[in-house]
This record gives sequence, C-alpha cells and structure tokens, in this order.
Amino acid sequence: MRPTSSESTILSTRAVLFDRVPPAFFGVLRRLSALAIAAVIFTAPLSAQSIQYKSPAGVEYRSQRDTGAIARAESALAGDPRNVDRIIALGVAQSGARQYREAIETFTRGLKIAPNNALLYRWRGHRYLSTRQFDKAMDDLTRGAKLDSTIYGIWYHLGIVRFVRKDFAGAVQAFTRALPVAPDSGERAGSTDWLWMSLSRAGRKADAQALLDRHPDVPNAGNAYAQRLRLYRGAVSPDSVFTPADTSDIQIATLSYGLGDWYLVRGDTAKARPWFEKSVASGGWPAFGFIVSEAELRSLKTR
Repeated sequence: MRPTSSESTILSTRAVLFDRVPPAFFGVLRRLSALAIAAVIFTAPLSAQSIQYKSPAGVEYRSQRDTGAIARAESALAGDPRNVDRIIALGVAQSGARQYREAIETFTRGLKIAPNNALLYRWRGHRYLSTRQFDKAMDDLTRGAKLDSTIYGIWYHLGIVRFVRKDFAGAVQAFTRALPVAPDSGERAGSTDWLWMSLSRAGRKADAQALLDRHPDVPNAGNAYAQRLRLYRGAVSPDSVFTPADTSDIQIATLSYGLGDWYLVRGDTAKARPWFEKSVASGGWPAFGFIVSEAELRSLKTR
C-alpha cells in the first residue's frame, strides 16, 4: 500500500530532520537506551538484595533473591508464629539465599520464645560466623554447647571460629568432638579435614598423620573436603586437586584455601599466599575457606 499525500509529507519532514542530526547523536541515543535497559534489568534486583558483609577492602557482598523457599517458610510460620521448628525452618531458608542477617533476626526472634534452645544458638552462631561477627558467634556456640553437648553443628562451627582466631588447640578440641557425631559422609570428610588442619597448625603433625591413616572419612564423600584429603594423603598432586567440575564460587574458595593451608603447613608461605588470594577472589564469601583466607592474608601482611 502506497502512503497518502499527508503521510508522504510527514515522512519527508522526518527525513529532513534526521538528515540534519549529526550521526554521533544516534550513538548517544543507543548508549542511553542500553543504560536505561540495564537500569531496569539490574538496579531493581540489586536493591532488593541486602548487604550482608563489607570486607575491609570495601567490597560489598549481598544476599540473593528468594526463589520460593523463604515465602513458603514465612507462610508456614504465619500459621503458628511461636513454633520454634518453623522459626528455624525460616532462618534456614533465609540462609539458603545468603540472607544471613535476616536469618540472625529470625533466630533471635526464636530465642525470645525459647531462650534455652541449643539449636537456635547453633544456627545463630553459624550465621554470626558467616557475617564475620566472630565474638558473637563464639558466645552463641559456647552457650549452645553448654545447653546440649551432643549437637554436631555446634562443635563443627565452634571449631571454625577457633581456627579463624588461630586457637588451633581449641579447634582440635572442637573438631575432635564433632567428628564422632558427624551425620553423614560429607560432614565426616569436613570434620576430618579441619581436624587434620588444626592438628597440623598446632604442631601435632604425627597426630595429624595418624588421623589420615585411620580414614575416619570413609566412605568417600565426593565433595571438596574429600578432594583436599586426597591431597593430604598424597593421593593427588597439588595440580590435580581442582577438576573441570569445580566452577562454583564456594567450591573454588574451599579448594583454594585447602591448597594454601597445605603449603603453609609445609612452610612454603610464598606458594600459600596466591591460593588464599584466589579463595578471596572467588566471590564465594560464605565459604569457610574464604573466611579463613581473609584471616590468613591479614596475618601474612604483618610478617
């Protein structure tokens, strides 16, 4: 269909106007359009993701968006708001989206209802650890252990806090309590790994080797800790610890710290440092390997 005379006039007018516009103007328009689209795509979700941790270097680490688990837990809790199990379920769901500060508030809400609930101290202490509030984590986990000394998660995370503080003897004690009550092969591998590191850093290398010889982590869990344990046992070389499947931020942070600590135990600080740096560069900020790598790098700066 041919345009009418009036349409032809409009089209010709537009052509004249656009002919007078410098070509660079259209490039500006395209860039502005791209920025506007990016603002729509990225700004809204980012604003909904709260800052959970700001590193000493000023890097901000944020929570993730809820994919449904938090909404379901909130709905369940609304029907029974004083149910401690449902409060814990909500805090765990929030933690799954790296909403650790929100989870801390949830567990605190639970402690107002049940101030002597050891599991609430276990979970809140864990999340204080995630947000680098080490003194509060220590207080919660220590109190939880006094209330119930049989909870695996209390001893495991207490061991991590002590390790971060370089209380390696205290970490040995905590992981020694955790290992026999580990609930599955993955946790057994984790407890064995951290106990080996704690014994090694405490100067008890013969005990560390005896631990590996006992193989308390059998069967193989197939996780990052199992991969690190193969390195400690000499089953793989440092160059073979990483596999093509190790791409997640948490996995990279965890494996990198293990390699760094392995070199540190062997007295090779020069080779340890780059692995600690890789752990921190991974972006997997909730990983214990990331948290301890930060502490190791601070210590190396003072040497």
